[in-house]
Amino acid sequence: MAVIRVLLADDHQLFREGLASILDAQPDFEVVGEADDGLEVFVKARELNPDLILMDVGMPGCDGVEATQHIKAAMPAITVVMLTVQDEDEKLFEALQNGAQGYLLKSIRSWDLVEMLRGAMRGEAAFSAALGGRILAEFRRLSRQTGRAVDEEGAALTSREQDVLSLVADGATDHEIAGRLSISIHTVKTHMRNILAKLQLSKRHEAAQYALREGLIPPRGSHTNSIPRGT
Repeated sequence: MAVIRVLLADDHQLFREGLASILDAQPDFEVVGEADDGLEVFVKARELNPDLILMDVGMPGCDGVEATQHIKAAMPAITVVMLTVQDEDEKLFEALQNGAQGYLLKSIRSWDLVEMLRGAMRGEAAFSAALGGRILAEFRRLSRQTGRAVDEEGAALTSREQDVLSLVADGATDHEIAGRLSISIHTVKTHMRNILAKLQLSKRHEAAQYALREGLIPPRGSHTNSIPRGT
């Protein structure tokens, strides 16, 4: 059985001793070092090259999140799991962004801790069910935001494309649009291709209906005398 070499980083000696006792009692864990601040854990990580660092979030010097950032940048193969008393969302997501493999509350049961650390060494995420749910919720929120931003960017029509689509909504043919806007048929068709691509639609009447519904163009008839001639 491969032994997982562990470095403990926490500014409370009694807590470190408790962790060391729990882990050293397991056949597949060995505590190889301890640190009580963020600067010391970085130095000892370089010196000892552990497989796993259990890192307290709130430590003097530099906190656990900053220490994790430095360690993962210099020694990316080391797995880092954060430990905390309070489940603060800001620290949670910051730790993940900086390379932490897990984020566990210190109130966790010893057996659950050991099992989650084993999972982390297999590449699994080490989180309690509550924290995992919040991460999933945040991921969904960011996905919706990104999707809306892409949709809004993709659907942004130029003023001339709005003119063309407004006339389409009034039932104008390509020849009528070309005459009304004093542009060539080729230019009208190019505008229509661009409009359909931006709106991700295949038919011009669908594009016109969508644009009216979403307010991308004025209501029918309101623009008939307002569209200027010219290219």
